[in-house]
Amino acid sequence: MKAAFLAFEHHLTTLSMWLASAMLVISASLGLFQILTRFVFEQPAEWTEVLVRFALIWMVFLGIPQAFRRGSMVSIDLMHRLAPRVFRRILEALIMIVTLALLAVIVWWGWDYAQRGKVQTMIGLEGVSMFWAYIALPVGSLIAAFGVIGNFLEPCHHELETAQ
Repeated sequence: MKAAFLAFEHHLTTLSMWLASAMLVISASLGLFQILTRFVFEQPAEWTEVLVRFALIWMVFLGIPQAFRRGSMVSIDLMHRLAPRVFRRILEALIMIVTLALLAVIVWWGWDYAQRGKVQTMIGLEGVSMFWAYIALPVGSLIAAFGVIGNFLEPCHHELETAQ
């Protein structure tokens, strides 16, 4: 059961990271396109700024699961480093529970916010609902929950292991 969950979580967080990387490429490309159209061709493309923001939002929420999976959150590293060895596993369980609670709140309210955003359209992209930008919150948070549980089941603290 544990191995199956970790395999699923690994594929999910890897896919999430690939998609986050694609969003970075998209936002950088659109930013370059915006600069070219504005300053070189003097015909600014208004729609690019909206899509850059949209891609950056998705990039962040799709990249967070990998950070949780690798144990790369700064405050968690510090608490883990300062805790006595006997209490580290208890601390990790407490951190997992609190993090999952926060992610659950983001999923719940992110979904509510996305539902409310259905009636809004993106400025510069008339006809495209803000739902597609807001849905990044619950989707990314839900994937991040798998990374949090995966890190608890198979602890990984790259920053702690390589710290000097």
